[in-house]
Amino acid sequence: MTTHQAHFDLGQIVHHRRFHYRGVIYGVDPCFSLDDAWYETVASTRPPKDAPWYHVLVDGTDSTTYVAERNLEPCEDHQQINHPNLGDCFSHFDGDRYYTRDTRQ
Repeated sequence: MTTHQAHFDLGQIVHHRRFHYRGVIYGVDPCFSLDDAWYETVASTRPPKDAPWYHVLVDGTDSTTYVAERNLEPCEDHQQINHPNLGDCFSHFDGDRYYTRDTRQ
């Protein structure tokens, strides 16, 4: 299986094209890494498995999602994300993006 380079980064605020929520990326998989049963049940549009998939903290909820790259776009709204696990994943926000705890900036 060929994989593609990710277009989004950890800490980047994104918008889901189909479900119209904002979130912040806290994990990146170079290709789909869950099981086939999840894909068959949840991924109704059948996005490619060999492209990047992202773990996203969903703004204004306590939910996380696993999203195919083709369903995301950069978010124009750079207001902070409201999620109870934000501090577990990130150390600070610079007004544009979040930085992981191991980032020295």
